[in-house]
Amino acid sequence: MDDASRGPRGPLALVAVAALALVFFASFIALGTWQVHRLHWKHALIARVDQRVHAPVVDAPGPAQWAHLTADADEYRHVRLSGTYLPDRQTLVWASTELGNGYWVMTPLRLADGSVVLVNRGFVPAEECSPDASCLVPPGGATTITGLLRMSQTWAFLRHNDPAHGRWYTRDVQAIAAARGLTDVAPYFVDADAAPTDATGSAASWPQGGLTVIHFPDNHLVYLITWYLLALMVAAASVHVGRVEYRLRRDAQRKAAASSAQAPSSPP
Repeated sequence: MDDASRGPRGPLALVAVAALALVFFASFIALGTWQVHRLHWKHALIARVDQRVHAPVVDAPGPAQWAHLTADADEYRHVRLSGTYLPDRQTLVWASTELGNGYWVMTPLRLADGSVVLVNRGFVPAEECSPDASCLVPPGGATTITGLLRMSQTWAFLRHNDPAHGRWYTRDVQAIAAARGLTDVAPYFVDADAAPTDATGSAASWPQGGLTVIHFPDNHLVYLITWYLLALMVAAASVHVGRVEYRLRRDAQRKAAASSAQAPSSPP
């Protein structure tokens, strides 16, 4: 039924339509404003992380600082640590990178104070190493590495770690430490920097470090525009409904007045 063929809505119906429009309008405005705050937060986060990545290398946090580490304040710091690798406790974690599918080589590094930090020495293609991590023996003796501090990762989409069968899909520091019988382990791991190239310009052999992907989805501008446009559409629809109802009431009053004028007068 079109607008011309019906009468104006009743008061209760108009109140219900107005209340519903107000709820939608206020909700869309709130969601858009929330996305504005998220946009500013995300840009500040990206700026902080970029500053950390390119800042001078600092010593990795020691046991006294572990309890105070957070992803917002510490992840992607460029750190340095020295110690001795524990090759018999090495773990391979499934990875998909720009170089193909394979594994992250996670090797514990025991520091001078006896604490342990898991070091992601880099990526190795699946065909280069068996899942039992018996290949890619790390350097022996005292070693110094630099890399990016990363917080423990405990979740993977549709995949779960299976320590009993040596299948790992997340760099879950606590789970790997427990499976490998490690104690006094830092709550973070370090993504090792890329090894320097040789005289011919070729990169060192596997594993290949320096593959940390630093990417933060930044769709907040699109979201805030979407929410504000929806709010504008609700406002426009409300104005349209109001104009239609005003016209219907005006036409109804005119028809009533015309009918009253055309009605025959009563005899004296």
